[in-house]
Amino acid sequence: MKKVLCLLSSASFCLAICVFLFSSCNRTGNTNSKDGADTLKGKISISGAFALYPMVVRWAEEFQKLHPRVTINVSAGGAGKGMADALSHMVDLGMYSKELSPEERAKGAWWVAVAKDAVLPTINSMNPVMSELKSRGLTRQKFFDIFISQKIKTWGEAVGNNSKAEVQAFTRSDACGAADMWAKYLKNKKQEDIQGLGVNGDPGVADAVRKNPDGIGYNNLGYVYENQSRKLYPGISIIPIDLNENGRIDPDEDFYSTLDGVMKAINDGKYPSPPARELYFVAGGKPGSKLVITFLQWVLGDGQKFVTEAGYVIVPAGKIASELQKLQ
Repeated sequence: MKKVLCLLSSASFCLAICVFLFSSCNRTGNTNSKDGADTLKGKISISGAFALYPMVVRWAEEFQKLHPRVTINVSAGGAGKGMADALSHMVDLGMYSKELSPEERAKGAWWVAVAKDAVLPTINSMNPVMSELKSRGLTRQKFFDIFISQKIKTWGEAVGNNSKAEVQAFTRSDACGAADMWAKYLKNKKQEDIQGLGVNGDPGVADAVRKNPDGIGYNNLGYVYENQSRKLYPGISIIPIDLNENGRIDPDEDFYSTLDGVMKAINDGKYPSPPARELYFVAGGKPGSKLVITFLQWVLGDGQKFVTEAGYVIVPAGKIASELQKLQ
């Protein structure tokens, strides 16, 4: 599956006022008794997207510190599992990392956006044409010709030199938001259109790329950058995207060296969407549990202070306000 970047803007001021007013009326779901004792207790079950998993684990830890009699069980298994578990009421909340389809909405899926992140093209740090990739990057068309049409077979063909090293593409074998977003970036394709060796899970793809010098994959932010150092995990690197397709990586396209640099590019809209995207909690209809609603209110209120720290991008203030309305 990020330091806080604070900008005193009208949008952030509105967010602060919105959160203050909402929390004043609904202090953690009014779970304190008259003598101030915490009365909130129970269990929440959550499953789904690897993209959101590290963030939700952090939220669960912080929420349980506030409410020691609450237990939150979180498991990753891919966005597809999160949606299926939520719709079948196997869990209280599913973690979901792509836009909901009309079919999912027709089945009664309910959702709230809680954070943002992005999918990045990953390679082994010992890639045979690393210097060329760093200076030139790859265009969307070249990524398409690696992952979809497979016209590009060698790294020499990718960067225009005589390297004969064969490209080994890795893709996700499980239904997931990362593959869906990466496919949409590649000319609005679908996950099943992506070619390559199938690997289960975000950690699996990252590990496969890390072990193969000729490998290329795609991963969510939390599986590329180490959260404390804000640097790339050892053995893995990023292929910069040549956004203006001029054959080189210009200074304003070179923001991948740190997690905070990528986060700022996502927030500023420099990194394309897709593969940047919103992340969601989903359920089989609006949750009826007071505990679940209280948790979601906290996530969209005080819980947002952990978002950038945990390596994600905060949802815009106006979106936060509209998502809070869904909990009324």
